[in-house]
Amino acid sequence: MHCVAVLTLLGVLAGLQESLPSRYFKSKRHHGLDQPHFNEKYFEQMVDHFNFNSMGNGTFSQRYLITEKYWERRHGPLFFYTGNEGDIWDFALNSGFLTELAEQQRALVVFAEHRYYGKSLPFGQESFHIPQVGLLTVEQALADYALMISRLKQELGAVDCPVIVFGGSYGGMLSAYMRQRYPNLVAGALAASAPVLSTAGMGDPAQFFRDVTSDFEGYAPACSAAVKGAFERVQDLAEHQAYERLQSAFALCKTPSSPQDIRQLKGFLRNAFTLLAMLDYPYSTHFWGDMPAHPVKVACEAMLSGPDLLANLRNTSGIVYNSTGEQSCFDLYSLYVECADPTGCGLGSNSLAWDYQACTEIELCFESNNVTDMFPPMTFTQAERQAYCSKRWGVVPRPGWLRTQYWGDALSTASNIIFSNGDLDPWANGGVRTSLSPSVVAINIKDGAHHLDLRGSNSADPASVITARKMEANLIAQWVEMEKLKYNEISK
Repeated sequence: MHCVAVLTLLGVLAGLQESLPSRYFKSKRHHGLDQPHFNEKYFEQMVDHFNFNSMGNGTFSQRYLITEKYWERRHGPLFFYTGNEGDIWDFALNSGFLTELAEQQRALVVFAEHRYYGKSLPFGQESFHIPQVGLLTVEQALADYALMISRLKQELGAVDCPVIVFGGSYGGMLSAYMRQRYPNLVAGALAASAPVLSTAGMGDPAQFFRDVTSDFEGYAPACSAAVKGAFERVQDLAEHQAYERLQSAFALCKTPSSPQDIRQLKGFLRNAFTLLAMLDYPYSTHFWGDMPAHPVKVACEAMLSGPDLLANLRNTSGIVYNSTGEQSCFDLYSLYVECADPTGCGLGSNSLAWDYQACTEIELCFESNNVTDMFPPMTFTQAERQAYCSKRWGVVPRPGWLRTQYWGDALSTASNIIFSNGDLDPWANGGVRTSLSPSVVAINIKDGAHHLDLRGSNSADPASVITARKMEANLIAQWVEMEKLKYNEISK
């Protein structure tokens, strides 16, 4: 989730979002046959929950998706997805575990879109102007979900139906926060691939790109060595100002002519590996564009396909940036935008929203160093973050605020939260990997990529994720029954 943005797959997607996943790319299929019968609706949401003077009782239309297909009316639970940094359809169409579980447990399912993303723009086209963008905060988003849950339960006759929240990546953080902030409304949370520690400034700045490197090294040590060697070749050519050679080697639309162009090229290439690692699923996916099965394996085969390391690096990045094979050249500045998230902000309006959040509450000071990782040294310090954010948004970041507001690593007194993480996910070590109590449970998924457990069942799933989903289902069923017993006691 940091200072460099990831681009949309060339020719496949217009700039969208991704948790963690979803700010990067927009799904091609918003209205396909694989829809689990969701109805798209809009909720009249408060613009500002916490200042009665600034907006009065002003409202905006917040999008949500709902299906009652599996629901045992007035009795079954409400499964509520806390939408993150992108179009809500992308999450609904790529989180099949929720509907599978809803069928088992007879639940109502709602996917709520995060304010300032997708079509949920409080001020329309002016939403990213200053000061209007200032109402884009975690606390406002949580209050949106709390109000939506309360009203929907009333409108649907579901007042006594327990609520379980789900989310992946940043959305997983929001799910955990919902349980912490609104336990009166939320009985439990599944926080998948939620980097609640690193985004609160409690991680190692070298961790993310070190873990991306580990994925490739895990496939073959020669793979990461080849990547490192290719970047060294790029640096050597740059130092000798062999710009035409670089243009030719990477099929760039324009010849680089400055150190900034070289930095742009390095960031562009580094982010390809970020996506390949995050999306290292055992089957092809179309969440953030067209990604092959086992993309890390495919990438390593490309990196080790011959002696020309630059050609290999170009072909490897093309797995992400030219999946359709339609691009004749790469326009670095239109495909990749440097921002306050070195792991990628994406393109389009969703990238603006995420950039602002990375400049305010979400801390993402990750950097590569070419010592613990295979990438060229690219820093993003708190000082660099502050300088960028002050210039771009007129804000000064507040390091440590998420840790103060949402408990940081002092989560042992929380309850009914599952933190799931896959071993292949570079976000995993920024999250909770060890259970903190019988009801704050960590589930680690061997051979699992970014929130693999939220995806629908697939014949290629590793046994570990099948086991993880069963554990999650059992815990959620227990929480639902406990909440029903509580309601029954209160109603006596």
